[in-house]
Amino acid sequence: MIIHIHRASDHGGSFKMNKQKIAIVTGGGSGIGFAIAQKFAVEGMLVYITGRNLEKLQNAQAAIGENCRAVPLDMEALDSIPAFVQKIAEQHGRIDVLVNNAGINMKKPFIEVTDEDFQKVVLTNVTAVFALSREVVKVMLPQKSGSIIHISSMAAQYGLPKVIAYSASKTALEGMARAMASELSADGIRVNCIAPGFIVTAMTSKAFESDPERMNRALARTPMGKMGQPDDIANAAWFLASDASSFVTGEVIKVDGGNSIGF
Repeated sequence: MIIHIHRASDHGGSFKMNKQKIAIVTGGGSGIGFAIAQKFAVEGMLVYITGRNLEKLQNAQAAIGENCRAVPLDMEALDSIPAFVQKIAEQHGRIDVLVNNAGINMKKPFIEVTDEDFQKVVLTNVTAVFALSREVVKVMLPQKSGSIIHISSMAAQYGLPKVIAYSASKTALEGMARAMASELSADGIRVNCIAPGFIVTAMTSKAFESDPERMNRALARTPMGKMGQPDDIANAAWFLASDASSFVTGEVIKVDGGNSIGF
């Protein structure tokens, strides 16, 4: 993997060049990841977005503007993660925020899920998140500050059929966040999760178009009676990334219109 990281411009919203905060958002080329990266950039952070589709990343970078850098990164290639983090750390001397948003899903009946199927989801959704977080924490520890945000799911809040590997992986993320928060918070590194409800993205639209009954069930148990927008998750992520949440760690914030408590 070739990593091209260009020097940041002198423009940084509310931050000076030497004080501009540095964020990484995995899976930042579309959907929720794009919305989070865009919010961070508008607020003055320099945001690195990752993904496997270079064209999608470049389009996202162009849309977000000068406070965005696109870097291709395959989360399954664990051995490429340390060099990716090191390049950013060498360039800027710091990493302030990591959003672990990239993930994959697989919808299959339980008994049809192979060992390979299960391991593939866990590799991307859990192992890669652990590996990337570990490398970023190595940078955050000397600076005694940082915010790490895992993007969880309603699949970790209640049982959903035919997504056993995804459910297991997102539940693991929440446990990982609590363990990380317990160990790292005294060193100024906060770790939290966001559990989105049903959000309007290309992925959910495709799923609901093929299963209208599922969409009706989702809306029926959501007290607000509507789906959320990617910006709803982005606003929660900005709260957790900013000093406004300086005493919040080890939490799972549900942004779901009440879905998790609906009947």
